[in-house]
Amino acid sequence: MRLKDKVILVTGSTTGIGKAIAKRCVREGAKVIVHGLEKDLAAETLAEIGAANGVVHIEDLTAAGCPQRLVDLAVKTYGKLDGLVNNAALVATGNIQDTDAAYLRKMLEVNTVAPYLLIQAALPHLSKTRGAVLNIGSVNAHSGEPNLLPYSVSKGALMTLTRNLGDTLHRTHGVRVNQINPGWVLTENESKRKQSHGLKGDWYADLPKVYAPAGRLISPDEIAASAVLWLSDELGPISGSVVDLEQHPFIGRNPPKDPESLPGQKA
Repeated sequence: MRLKDKVILVTGSTTGIGKAIAKRCVREGAKVIVHGLEKDLAAETLAEIGAANGVVHIEDLTAAGCPQRLVDLAVKTYGKLDGLVNNAALVATGNIQDTDAAYLRKMLEVNTVAPYLLIQAALPHLSKTRGAVLNIGSVNAHSGEPNLLPYSVSKGALMTLTRNLGDTLHRTHGVRVNQINPGWVLTENESKRKQSHGLKGDWYADLPKVYAPAGRLISPDEIAASAVLWLSDELGPISGSVVDLEQHPFIGRNPPKDPESLPGQKA
């Protein structure tokens, strides 16, 4: 087991990618701190992983002191902290016309500042275990869709944070910091968002090849499989890396309006 006897804190782990990572960590031998905003979903997650394998904390990450309380819970419960997964994120639309200062700041607070404060709070304990931080970004960090401006900016900032601390903390504290940038993942929340836009319930069943060359979207479990590798000791000294987990090389940009105009797309 890749994470045997390790203690991993996973933010936003009551649904989607975070939940898949928490479950996979337990299967790989770890104890986990489950975090989220919904008590009922957290209870479901804990039931699935087993009460002996995790502990729950319900709180908004932007609340004053929340990052420290999460870290303290891990150490109080299990005596140490080996890994931190910054997965929780605010995913919402916005562009230059409708994104005001308050909205941009909120996006940055959740998606960039909170991960920074969590790393800061966890560092004394991760230093003792020579642990690892894994930031969950997005391919939108490279540029992003026109209507995902604030989200893309926040993930781009997270990517720079990863590279900066991946160098600094590895040299000074022995703590690795890396990031994975998932592409289009079929989570519960993503499915609900698309249905709220007027798409049918099984909208993901027949996607254009330009969006999904494999004929389907990436699953949360597939992202989780990658996550446990980055949290394990198998990657040795690798730190400051940012890896895109995508099935096509759009680098976070929109395709042409006519996907069939792309080279190699015609039958």
